[in-house]
Amino acid sequence: MTIELLKGEHFNLESGAQKSLSHFCVGVNWGAIQKPVFLGLYKKVINVDLDLSVLMLDDENNIVDYIFSPKYKNVQIHSNTIDEGKLISYDSALRHSGDDITGDTDGDDGLDNEVIIIDLNKVDSKISNIYFFLNHVGEGGFSEVPFAKIRMYDGTPYKINYTYASYDVTDVETYADQNALLMGSLNKQNNHWGFEAIGEAFKVENFGEIIEKILKR
Repeated sequence: MTIELLKGEHFNLESGAQKSLSHFCVGVNWGAIQKPVFLGLYKKVINVDLDLSVLMLDDENNIVDYIFSPKYKNVQIHSNTIDEGKLISYDSALRHSGDDITGDTDGDDGLDNEVIIIDLNKVDSKISNIYFFLNHVGEGGFSEVPFAKIRMYDGTPYKINYTYASYDVTDVETYADQNALLMGSLNKQNNHWGFEAIGEAFKVENFGEIIEKILKR
């Protein structure tokens, strides 16, 4: 049975029926905006570009690695600059499926628009925290996005075999005017990994500000 996580809840990757879970996907599924026109007889579809990104930190909150779209260039983080995003971690343990710039345009198709494929056995030993965050590209915030859910599952970006845990990020009033969301994290303690549903939303001016807010937690 899928665990429906709430904000602040944890999912232990090494307990229950799924013992020692190490290979899985973390994905986000969201919908395009559908606005009624002509007295509600028709719908106008407005693409929604959300970006799923990852920040990997050590025990002292130093950046070890990251994954985000290569469209973000010269990202300023305090006094440092990341020249360009990338879709594969240095250790090849995490891989991004690619940038989706529309969302589901014809209702929920049941698949995730962007997926991070994870092999915990390959994660650099220096990494102890892996943060997953989402940002709304362009104008506006999350208020009009019809649905958005983060989930952990066995499968591929094209097929979900079994969902371990999911977290709905849409029905929260405080997200309405925000354009960035720290969704959840993988945390390593005593060489054991667990997942936490965080659900912290921000209003930011640029992509680098999201990373700065994560570093200040």
